[in-house]
Amino acid sequence: MEGFISKIRELSRFLNIIAGIALTFMMSLTVADVILRYFRRPVVGTYELVALSGAVVIGFSIPFTSWQRGHIYVDFFILRFRKKIRQAVQTATRLLGMGLFVLIGWNLFQVGMDLRRSGEVSLTLQLPFYPVAYGIGICCFVQALVLLADILKVWGGQYE
Repeated sequence: MEGFISKIRELSRFLNIIAGIALTFMMSLTVADVILRYFRRPVVGTYELVALSGAVVIGFSIPFTSWQRGHIYVDFFILRFRKKIRQAVQTATRLLGMGLFVLIGWNLFQVGMDLRRSGEVSLTLQLPFYPVAYGIGICCFVQALVLLADILKVWGGQYE
């Protein structure tokens, strides 16, 4: 069980590193574009690259943010319950979240397949959209695994 939880943590950290690289790329590209615009030599396709990188940053950072509990979590009401009821509520919410992220991941894979079949690309640089849809879909499946790890931690007494 510990090995499974550890692998999920490492996978979510790896995805977060990719998100950090994409964020660094976005910032560097934006700064370079602003500086080069001053010399009337803007970077072609900056808007497209920043938009696609933004999707990568958001999608790839979700699992690790959830792992670290970096999101907003309102628990003052739940803390008033007994431990077993708290565990049941936390399990139920994680199961609902898992279902949601599996559904989102599945639909993103469907969208990715449609984008690949249609050959849809960005306007200026002609970059395909489907790899981003597939990547964020994978991140949604990893997020579902993070929520499963949360359930295991709740019932193993490691969550709080």
